[in-house]
Amino acid sequence: MITITNLRLQRGQKVLLESANARVDIGQRVGVIGRNGTGKSSLFALLRGELHGDAGDVSIPSNWVIAHVAQEMPETEMSALDYVLEGDEELMRLKAELKIAEEQNDGVAIAHCHSEWARIDAYSAPARAGQLLNGLGFAQSLQGNPVNSFSGGWRMRLNLARALMCRSELLLLDEPTNHLDLDTVLWLEQYLKSHPATQLIISHDRDFLDTLCTHIIEVAQQTLTSYKGNYTQFERIRGERLAQQQALYAQQQRHIAHLQSYIDRFRAKATKARQAQSRIKALDRLELVAAAHLDSPFTFEFAELHDLPNPLMQTDGIQLGYGDKTLLDKVAFSIQSHDRIGLLGMNGAGKSTLIKALAQELTPLSGSITTAQNLRIGYFSQQHLDTLREDESPLWHMQRLAPNENVQVLRNFLGGFHFQGDRVIERITNFSGGEKARLALALLIWQKPHLLLLDEPTNHLDLDMRHALTVALQQFNGALIVVSHDRSLLANCVDDFWLVANGTVKPFDGDLEDYRAWCAKSWQLYQHDKNQANAQESLAESQSNVNKREARQQATQNRIALANAQKPLKQQLAKLEKTLHSAQTEHSELQNWLASESAYAPEHKDSLAEKVRRTSELSAQIEALEEEWLLLHEQLEAIENEMSA
Repeated sequence: MITITNLRLQRGQKVLLESANARVDIGQRVGVIGRNGTGKSSLFALLRGELHGDAGDVSIPSNWVIAHVAQEMPETEMSALDYVLEGDEELMRLKAELKIAEEQNDGVAIAHCHSEWARIDAYSAPARAGQLLNGLGFAQSLQGNPVNSFSGGWRMRLNLARALMCRSELLLLDEPTNHLDLDTVLWLEQYLKSHPATQLIISHDRDFLDTLCTHIIEVAQQTLTSYKGNYTQFERIRGERLAQQQALYAQQQRHIAHLQSYIDRFRAKATKARQAQSRIKALDRLELVAAAHLDSPFTFEFAELHDLPNPLMQTDGIQLGYGDKTLLDKVAFSIQSHDRIGLLGMNGAGKSTLIKALAQELTPLSGSITTAQNLRIGYFSQQHLDTLREDESPLWHMQRLAPNENVQVLRNFLGGFHFQGDRVIERITNFSGGEKARLALALLIWQKPHLLLLDEPTNHLDLDMRHALTVALQQFNGALIVVSHDRSLLANCVDDFWLVANGTVKPFDGDLEDYRAWCAKSWQLYQHDKNQANAQESLAESQSNVNKREARQQATQNRIALANAQKPLKQQLAKLEKTLHSAQTEHSELQNWLASESAYAPEHKDSLAEKVRRTSELSAQIEALEEEWLLLHEQLEAIENEMSA
């Protein structure tokens, strides 16, 4: 097993872990979670021996083989299949030994090599490597292609296949789903479930963690906290712990207030001085309980759209492809102003190609796409990150979009995406993939699109940002078409699914669990009795399809009704917040002036009285506005609770 004892880990001036302890038993599948920058990847580097702790101890069995996904992109003319085969280090060692034995005509050594060859089932190694490549999206016709012929994302898949090919006791996976499609993620889940190695998995995909993990280790506040169960169980246990901590904090704060009140009242009284001093000492000895908090650093939303045309877009028998290769043919549909569509389909079926055509970045081979007048399209893809200027800052990118906007307004907007302080004016050269994705999303949201086209928007985003994006998309009142392997985002933001398969696009009458079953059949992972499966499907199909269609329609109607019911209150709330902000700003400026010595100079005698009166007036106004603000929020919450009941 792995044991971490009193570990201190520091990178530069930043302390990542302090007196951290954890234990991982053989065969466990452990999700390692935490916000970006807390030290998850550094912990993996420590386990691989690439880093050393500054204090404490990390113990791993000395005979363990550790496999991990290399981050560097390979440059080789070796075929994809051979490259993956090289991940089996024991096989490669035996190959080298056998070659030497044959050159020396050493019969004993040759016999030994063949015996070991049979022990590790080396004869089936090419087939196993082929199965890995196939599961990760490489068609058999591509497996003989040189590694150099594949793009960066596909090379990362090759590195993943190579790590899975390794005969390891410990498997370290750092964001393994980032470059995968949904169908490939589903395949990987099933594969890892049967993988015998102890697994540590860094991932921001809650469904992936839910399906796989037997334990969770949270990296937060310079320590490691272990939980038994998957991610959903972790959230429940952590929520209970935080609730208990908050209750203790509130209780202690009441006790402190009581002690302080006594001290303030009786400190100066001779008859009570001894008791007051006793309470001061008790207050000093009190071990403070920290307030529990789990605040997200992200606060952003889409602006409400009032100029939505309908329909937004129509396609008329379009044919899509590249050169002589056609991916999709005779595609015809209409996109309405409130459509929320998730695209499903196997890798290479044409999902990204379709989105690119709708974004008007790819011209159809035939057919036409008609858009509404003045339609604003927001398109996000990983390739769009490459269009960001590496030598410029987030603020520069915003000013290029809105050259006439007040700088403070732009700073406040970027703050909602956790770009704050000097980070706003820092060149993005050294930004992480997640930070660049956040910036690209900020630029997109600022433009107030009518139609959102999102191609894997959650790659590199941590769980907090994924949740914030999901909440923002739920409130977005335009149209949405998304390709994503994040099932939580799809389940919470999409009303209808379209299946891209067999050269066409058509509605998928089912949910994500139905899609999982559809994929399972395609992969032949499960060997069901076909007659029994067909009988069960025919019995349930009619009612199931009706129920799912009605549920999706009802969800759409509920969301629109909720938005309409809350709209006047939200408008009133926006006006109130503007008035409150103005009053608070003036009140703060007056208090700062009254705290200065110059306020009490003789020449300010008349204005002093006026400003004291105005400060008191503002205090009363702010209190009344805050009461009204709370009342509006309660009304909004009541409407939401009533309509969700």
